[in-house]
Amino acid sequence: MTTALRGTELRLAYGDRIVAEGLDLDIPAGRVTALVGPNACGKSTALRALARLLKPESGTVHLDGTDTSELSARELSLRLALLPQTPSAPDGITVRDLVARGRTPHQRWWCQWTAADEAVVDRALEATGTDTLAERSLDELSGGQRQRVWIAMALAQDTPVLLLDEPTTYLDLAHQVDVLELVAHLNRTEGRTVVMVLHELNLACRYADHLIAMRDGRVLAAGPPTDIVTPDLVQEAFALRATVITCPVAGTPLVIPEGGHRTPR
Repeated sequence: MTTALRGTELRLAYGDRIVAEGLDLDIPAGRVTALVGPNACGKSTALRALARLLKPESGTVHLDGTDTSELSARELSLRLALLPQTPSAPDGITVRDLVARGRTPHQRWWCQWTAADEAVVDRALEATGTDTLAERSLDELSGGQRQRVWIAMALAQDTPVLLLDEPTTYLDLAHQVDVLELVAHLNRTEGRTVVMVLHELNLACRYADHLIAMRDGRVLAAGPPTDIVTPDLVQEAFALRATVITCPVAGTPLVIPEGGHRTPR
């Protein structure tokens, strides 16, 4: 298995609050990886460290074998794109203008917007099914449509690695499935390495090739969902007693909580 991103012996903290210590993360290339675990277990913090938005107090992050601390901001942005949990945009911006912002790392003072940039934006709009919304204001769109537009902007950055922090937050179930189907399709058709933080374990099992289960800033298990998702893991990660069966539709693990049997942490 080729590794696209690797975090080694990471110590992550916000001021005096240590979130993770001695954290090791291996992200396989060309796969969809989901970070799962209870609230405040360090999933989003780990993702921020992989994206170099949070500097580790110790440890290293390597992208395709290169220490990310040795890359310029532009070099990193040409190889890795991050969609944060709550992105923001100027009021009234159109879908096309927002997606075009994904091309910023490719611009140089002597070489501004080109036909090639326009073509990449068109492809990103088409790939996410947002081409028919291109001239509309982002403010007019539904939550699911807006999330597709944000993903289109990340695609327009045209990087081999894509990080998504809770891309299904605030979406109803239908829109969650819609967004994850899009992510899986982009991985299959374009071969991009995708890492995403997800709260819904069953959806993570269905749409990720590789899971990293976390709790208290440490990795409990990592591997294909069918290999690692067991009642023991669910209890250890979520303090929840559950039965795990095989989904009759997807063939992936399906976690069924045993009501009223939450175990103490």
